[in-house]
Amino acid sequence: MMHDAKPKKKSPGKTGRPHGRQQAEKAHRGRDKRPHLRMKPEAELSLKTVFAKIGKPAAAVFRPDPFQLDALEAIREEDCLVMAPTGSGKTWIAEEAIRSVFKNGGRCWYASPLKALTNAKWVEFGDHFGSDNVGIVTGDTKENTDAPIIVGTTEILRNQLYDTMHSGRNLNCDLVILDEAHFLGDRDRGVVWEEIMIYLPVRINLLLLSATIGNGEEIAAWLASIRGKPCRVIREENRPVPLFPLFLHPSGRLMPLVEKSRLFVKIDDFIGRRQHGRPERGLPPFGEMMEVLDRFNLLPAIFFLKSRSECDAAIGMCGALAGSAADEAFLPDLETLLERFPYLRNHRQLHDLRTARVAAHHGGQLPAWKFLVETMMKEGRLKAIFATSTVAAGVNFPARTIVLMNSDLFNGHEFSPLSGTEFHQMTGRAGRRGQDRVGFMLTVPGRFMDLVHIRKLLSRKPEAIESRIRNDFSMVLNLLLSQTPEDIREIFAKSLATYQRLHGETPGHAEEQTDLWNDFQRHLRLLREEGFIGTDDRLTENGVWASKLRLDQPLLIAECLRRGVFPRGDEKLLAAVIAPFIYDGDQDQIVIRKELPARLTRAYDRVVKSLSPLAERLKAGGFPVAPLFLWPAVVIYEWAVGGDWDRIIRKAGIADGDMAMLIMRTADNLRQIMSLRETHPEMAALATAARGAILREPVVF
Repeated sequence: MMHDAKPKKKSPGKTGRPHGRQQAEKAHRGRDKRPHLRMKPEAELSLKTVFAKIGKPAAAVFRPDPFQLDALEAIREEDCLVMAPTGSGKTWIAEEAIRSVFKNGGRCWYASPLKALTNAKWVEFGDHFGSDNVGIVTGDTKENTDAPIIVGTTEILRNQLYDTMHSGRNLNCDLVILDEAHFLGDRDRGVVWEEIMIYLPVRINLLLLSATIGNGEEIAAWLASIRGKPCRVIREENRPVPLFPLFLHPSGRLMPLVEKSRLFVKIDDFIGRRQHGRPERGLPPFGEMMEVLDRFNLLPAIFFLKSRSECDAAIGMCGALAGSAADEAFLPDLETLLERFPYLRNHRQLHDLRTARVAAHHGGQLPAWKFLVETMMKEGRLKAIFATSTVAAGVNFPARTIVLMNSDLFNGHEFSPLSGTEFHQMTGRAGRRGQDRVGFMLTVPGRFMDLVHIRKLLSRKPEAIESRIRNDFSMVLNLLLSQTPEDIREIFAKSLATYQRLHGETPGHAEEQTDLWNDFQRHLRLLREEGFIGTDDRLTENGVWASKLRLDQPLLIAECLRRGVFPRGDEKLLAAVIAPFIYDGDQDQIVIRKELPARLTRAYDRVVKSLSPLAERLKAGGFPVAPLFLWPAVVIYEWAVGGDWDRIIRKAGIADGDMAMLIMRTADNLRQIMSLRETHPEMAALATAARGAILREPVVF
């Protein structure tokens, strides 16, 4: 189950794309020694008209658009799916729908996919409706949970539905809003959205909000079929700020990307050959690109780059632009945030933010730093952000221009051409409603930029969503709290997977979907063999408390609790041995055991040895079992005993954000153990103390 001496080699994946891309870049850098010709900011004369539109629109009294009013009318009586471009006013619909229910004494639940977005909505709704009337429930924060308006993550809402089904109560709510509803098609988390839609009581109206769903009518028809009430589709096609696509010649000359639906004639020279004048050795000249954008009033901008390291390197190439010091509010606003987060005064990228007003934003950074960057960008204090694609989904700060350096994207598994959905997420950040009359997408030529593909994406719709529902042990245990196997079979019959198999628009979908019922029975058999389910197909005593472990590895954690192998009386050791269950990557690190505290290696070895028999039975049953690496336990233990943050991440060779994520996910698993106060009071109390030992600055803020 574990390896703690030899690093594990990372597989290049099915296509070999990431590895092949890196090799190609390395080889190309090695043979290209040509000098770089400095960019000279110029623009085609044909752009004069569109550039003349740049600026802030005249102030006007807000009047809701017809689609917004139609959505409010619909949600009063039935379910509603709103599909509208980013920035078009979907949040206004949500706020007014909440206001209507709230005024009538009702209760609302607003669910979003990201904790950062949930926290932002908590503050925003508190300003609108009064902080006493708004509560929040996430894995990290739990405040004012009896309030009539609750914001939280979708996983929390799904868990509350499990609890209400078990207790026989009804969810105390009159309206549920699912923001970013396209997450229904997310490979890893879409199952949670689908479960919510299936389990939600029919009396509660459901409002779905998204900018990127390609088969909205099919989703609405499915919902109507399982909920027995209409789901009205409200579609708005027009962007609130028009998008104009541009092309940056390596010389620094701006051109229109398209002309009469074809690539601009001067761009044809770039198709199928190397782009002379552009440095292909090392990074592009980001500082010079900034000068071009600044010259034509195209800032602020979001540069979408392929990797964290490229984002970090890019900001160091941007010197201070002329006029950057003119924003008198920049330094006071920055100082206000630094007073709130004093730890960030030593952040290695603070100098670039201060001097060049640029920042990097990606998953390898501290949550507080990302919050600072997002706040400064939303307030208009930054010239540019260099970001990975995570900015496109869920974080709400647009810019005048978005810059695409590549036409492909690493989706967590491999590089693949940008999809229509991904493209719309990115371009949705171009143009700020109320601040811009036009937004821009700038394409930059390079080895991994297919301009023909980008041109086609301009008219391509988002892809259709396919069901991602699947069984896991946590789902099976929680459903069996209140349902019989035959009841669960009926639930599966209501799934989007079943609907798409029978009525769907996706040929071959039936072959791609696992037979949910057969897979459920496979899970059921193993749970019965392990004593979590009795011969009557009802949960045993162990099964009931194990169902509260709503996490990725419930059986392994439950087995440790059942066998009493977790350390007792030492909350730091408990946090440490939970960490290996959290890490879901395949990268091991060399750990020198003789340099570690003996109590740590003993506790870790005891867990691994005790779980080996169950791991073998899981593998024999065809269930994947992730290795339990030692290094996450070492990292969390050093942090729990009071180690220095910078020293730990240097020694471990991991990024700030990855360290923070490991801690937060460990804390979330400890929170699940805390829920076992009735059956495991000693371990629940120790888990509470363990969370306290690891949740401190700079992880939480």
